[in-house]
Amino acid sequence: LTHELLQQPRYADPRRLARFEHQAFSQGGEDGAIREIFRRIGETNRVFVELGAGNGRENNTAFLLCQGWRGVWLDGSAANCRAIRAACSGEIGDGRLGLIEAAITAENAASLVMPALASPEIDILSLDVDRNTYHVWAALAALKPRVAVVEYNALFPADVVWIAEYDPAKWWNGSSYYGASLKALEELGARLGYALVGCDIAGVNAFFVRSDLCADKFCTPFDAETHYEPARYYLHRRAAHPPALHD
Repeated sequence: LTHELLQQPRYADPRRLARFEHQAFSQGGEDGAIREIFRRIGETNRVFVELGAGNGRENNTAFLLCQGWRGVWLDGSAANCRAIRAACSGEIGDGRLGLIEAAITAENAASLVMPALASPEIDILSLDVDRNTYHVWAALAALKPRVAVVEYNALFPADVVWIAEYDPAKWWNGSSYYGASLKALEELGARLGYALVGCDIAGVNAFFVRSDLCADKFCTPFDAETHYEPARYYLHRRAAHPPALHD
């Protein structure tokens, strides 16, 4: 199905990230898109932060961890954190992976993340905390990733600004009421200094790059109308293996 979609004229531009999608530990093709972004802009300290890391077997930075990167995962589920401690005991033990077990809100996001980092300048932030994703990203203005991967709500068309009402006591209830539309995130990203450079073909995650790093490396214009992908959640596949580097 993905191959058929990529035959559409929309994806002919070699700067489109969808052409490079590949799944190692991401839910869809995010691993490949992230890899391609860094091929274009280069890496610096190879540090990641992922908010909403799940059980560690399937997220947007496990593949980076396997390639020698270091960083911090945050998740509010005790079961997920137990799974991470079991699967990534070596990486936690040698200091390459920090794990913070906490329910993430706009009020506590910065105070949880910033003390865990040597510098606010990191290579990538991945953010998926369902209902409150937009508000948490806005609260992390002090964090300076070169790349941000942010879940968007593809229910809303590309030109619609929509944001779920913030409530730190509420989480995703399984409905379509969560997060924010791509246009809302595009505008927030611009205020924070980021350009929207693509979305995964399944219509789940949006990719942002710090504006001064984009030049002509990505498909323009950097707006939701150019990069929106509709919800194709049927393209998401479960990653087959945990991100352990040892047996």
